[in-house]
Order: sequence, then C-alpha cells, then structure tokens
Amino acid sequence: MGNASVKLEGHIRHSICDVAASTWNECANPTSRPYNPFVDHRFFRALEESGSVSAETGWQPFHIELKSQEQTLGVVPMYVKSHSRGEFVFDGSWANAWYGAGGQYYPKLQVSIPFTPATGPRLLTSADGLDGPVEDQLLHTIAQVTRKLQLSSAHITFMTKDQWDRAGRLGWLQRIDTQFHWYNPNYTSFDEFLSELSSKKRKNIRRERREAVKNGISIEWITGSDLREHHWDAFYKFYVDTGYRKWGHPYLNREFFSLVSELMPDRTLLILCKRDGEYIAGAINFLGDDTIFGRNWGCSEDHRFLHFETCYYQAIDFAIAHKLEHVEAGAQGGHKIARGYLPRSTYSAHYIADTSFRHAVARFLEEEKQFVAHDIEYIEQRSPFRRDIDLTKFRQRTTI
Repeated sequence: MGNASVKLEGHIRHSICDVAASTWNECANPTSRPYNPFVDHRFFRALEESGSVSAETGWQPFHIELKSQEQTLGVVPMYVKSHSRGEFVFDGSWANAWYGAGGQYYPKLQVSIPFTPATGPRLLTSADGLDGPVEDQLLHTIAQVTRKLQLSSAHITFMTKDQWDRAGRLGWLQRIDTQFHWYNPNYTSFDEFLSELSSKKRKNIRRERREAVKNGISIEWITGSDLREHHWDAFYKFYVDTGYRKWGHPYLNREFFSLVSELMPDRTLLILCKRDGEYIAGAINFLGDDTIFGRNWGCSEDHRFLHFETCYYQAIDFAIAHKLEHVEAGAQGGHKIARGYLPRSTYSAHYIADTSFRHAVARFLEEEKQFVAHDIEYIEQRSPFRRDIDLTKFRQRTTI
C-alpha cells in the first residue's frame, strides 16, 4: 500500500490496547480539532475492557493502524459485525434483499463508535499536511480488507461531511439522514433562548419545565471527581429498564459505566433526578470542547415531561452555563423540534463489494436522499423560532 511520495502500510489491531493511547489520541484528537470524547482511546478501552464490545456481542474489534515505517499516520475504529444492532443507520432491508438474492450480508465491516449515533471524524489522522492522502489510503485499506475477507460490505457511519465527500469521490455510496441538534449563538441564559421562540412554543416549554419537577423533584449535575459508584448503580437501573423496552437487551454492561467514569470523569456528565431522597431518573452525557452529547436516559418513576427536562432542557442549561456551541441529543426524535432543536444532516458512506448489489443500493440511496432533503427543508420552514429570527446564525455553527 502507498502513494507516490510515502510508503504506507496498514495493520489490523484486534484490541484498542494494541495501539498506544498517545499514538491513537494524536490521530483522534489533534489540537487542530475540537476534542471529541467518542474517538478518545479511553472510550474504546472502556467498551472493550468491560466486554460490552467483543466478538461475543457481535462487535469484533478490527481497528486499522496506518504506518509509514515506525510513524503512525492514521487509525480507524473498525469492527467485524455479525448483525446491525447498535448502529442507528439502518440497513436491515439491504441485508434482507441480499439474502433473498442468495448472498450472505453478515459478517460486514463497520467503522463507527459502537452504540453512539454522534457525528465525528472516523478517518483519524495525525499527518500534518498529508491528511487528504492519508484519509484516501485509509478508505482504500477498508475496501481492500472487505475484499480480502470476502465480506459483503463496509460502512462508515456518523462521519463528518468533509470525510463523507472524500469517500464519495473515491466511489463509496453516500447516505444522509437527519438528527435534531440545539445551537448556541452565545446565549447568556435559558430565558434569552426562549425569547427567540414563538410565543406559543415559549409558553409550552415553560409549562413543561414547571410540570416536570412539580412533585418535589430536584435535579443534579454530577461530573468529574464527584461521580461515585452509587450514582452509577442508580443510573444503570434506569438504563437497563430502557434498554429492555427499546432494544430487547441493553448494549452496555454495568462495568462499562464504572470504567468510563474512572478513565474520563471530566468528560462524563450524569444528570440525575431525585425525589424523597431517592434517584428516580437520569441521563448520561459526554462532553466535547464545544458540544454536549446526550446519550442514554431511563427512569424508575413516570413523571410527565421529566424526560424532556432531563435530556433536552437541562442539556441546554449546561451548554449555556459552560459556553458550549451544540447539544447533540441522540438519534431520531421529531418531538425535539418544538423544544428548539433544529434538523441537521448526518452522513454515512458504504462500500458494497458486489457490483450488481452496489447498483441496487445506489438507486435506493438516491431516492432516499431526495426525501431526507425535502423533510429538512419542510421542518426548517416550520421551526419553533420567531419569523424574524435569522436561522443562518445556527447553520453557521454546524461544523462539528
């Protein structure tokens, strides 16, 4: 492998610990980019050491390290997948079609952050001035591994748009979808944010916030050295309840939360709700340099609007207080629109090894892309903001 100017060699690493943490993080979070907690070596280590990610759970680590002699120029978090769970970019219809044609869709390669529908870089490079060629070589290496292992496909999900564009230029199929994010143009308070909404939406949010805590509920932000095992014991009960109801089985085990709290406490935030001295609900968030990423929520008591308060309004409060530019509150959820969250495109790229199957998927994606673009335009025209508010001030901050 290589190009005209430098010889590059790709190596498969079957554990995140096969790449030194400092080496990985130089590629994952260089000082030239805002810090992203999900590509941090420590996050992958917590996933793997806890056993939440493993061959047994259908996520066999198959990371790529791209080297020039002894220097690592790029890495990719990659897995051999035996199913499509925990990805949030849905390809079940592709798998069914391929099986119907007599093919075997699984196993496949997945470049992603397990169980985490959050946008970020996926082709991680430290090659100052050579980022483009190294990213190209990483894409070529992924495709080469797919062919060598005789797998059906490789998928890169929730990637940045610039890396998505690069994959498209190299012939990867491109897919878009929609999430709903909140943007902070330097608000100084929640009330200032509300002042930019229509009168009806403003009143509804104030009512929801009052209703959520009216039964004597208090809310805590817990992060850093204040995180304790009893906090995780409480949260895990909520998480497991939600996991069994939504997915049939929770993706993350109890050990993961202890490990991630130990390894990266200052990048972990629990928002916990308490009533009569007992925790009754909570949400876990992770903190980047400019973004708060909302992840999982659960509860042991049902209180009207408490989910919105814990996951959406408290995240906005935290972002304003800490001068963060974005709140990413997870996948799906059109109900977020009325609460000040705006649509944003998300991006994935797909390498399909079989030519005829690739053509079929390409036709599907072209039709899907038109529907998604139409939906985004429709939603933006009906945003909760006042008509005199210029929404471009939010679009300018969509460069995660």
